[in-house]
Amino acid sequence: MILHWQIVQLQLKETFAIAYGNYTFREALIVSLQSHGEKGYGECTAIDYYGINLNDFQAILNRLQSVIEKQSIVHPAEFYTFLLTLELPSFLRSALDCAYWDLFGKLERRGFLALNQVDFQQLPESSITISVDSIDKQLQKIAQSDWRYFKVKCNHFSESDIRKLIESNRNIALDSNGSFTAQDCLWLENYPEVANFTYLEQPMKKGAEQYSNLHSDTLANWMADEDCQTSADLKKLLPHYQSINIKLVKCGGLTPALAMIAEARKLGFKIMIGCMTESTIGISAGAVLAPLCDYADLDGANLIANDIAKGSHIVNGNIQLTENPGLGIKII
Repeated sequence: MILHWQIVQLQLKETFAIAYGNYTFREALIVSLQSHGEKGYGECTAIDYYGINLNDFQAILNRLQSVIEKQSIVHPAEFYTFLLTLELPSFLRSALDCAYWDLFGKLERRGFLALNQVDFQQLPESSITISVDSIDKQLQKIAQSDWRYFKVKCNHFSESDIRKLIESNRNIALDSNGSFTAQDCLWLENYPEVANFTYLEQPMKKGAEQYSNLHSDTLANWMADEDCQTSADLKKLLPHYQSINIKLVKCGGLTPALAMIAEARKLGFKIMIGCMTESTIGISAGAVLAPLCDYADLDGANLIANDIAKGSHIVNGNIQLTENPGLGIKII
């Protein structure tokens, strides 16, 4: 194989405001694996609140390039076992795992769903993110959108804002990125109309000392994001969360995500396939798991102005999976 990588800057269509800060662009590391005339692609983005520095990743790839390039073409599960021996950060491991799935499928002339015998009748619709703003501006954006599902970001707790969102009678999920307190969450658990939210994502800061205040047997559909990194987290989250958000970069790629979905199903969790702000490369990787999930939040490429690839894409929330081999990713 031949390994190549580059850092690109993804410009956002508008300022993306969340509880962690405001962003006008994201930097992404794009990796490719090439063999027998085919190329597979993977991606991970620099996320400051996760402590991700892409220059660190470049240094790792420089150090390990020859080791990776010596690997034979084997089944992706075997290649992932090899990746685990390198002790890579999950974001970088995910980019390489996804690139390999894309390459392997292209070499086999089969798509990811066929390779994993995934048969499905329908797909969940993706939400689009409404970033932090005044409640009136957020509701205006929702009213003007052609999408049907929305993830509304907030950076503080407001009873009046919550009531206004519910009264809008739209399909709304609430994502506070850890800005709520235990008292705020208790109020939500005892507020009957909270059931009108599709889910309430990562209400408090990460950690068991926080989520121990949440109860999964209430009307609040709490969804774990930062609290849910790998399959090892699932059992301890069960009394507190009804749903989990699986992001490929958190768990380490498509290979562990498949195992995580299977384990979460056994435990009775509702599952969302989520994303960071990323190009069609990252979205195409996440989209192939949508048939296995209850919810989707795959709007990342819809938020950027300079997408660099083609593949699966999201049109007003409808997930349109590519029929091309592998993950179907092509660089523009």
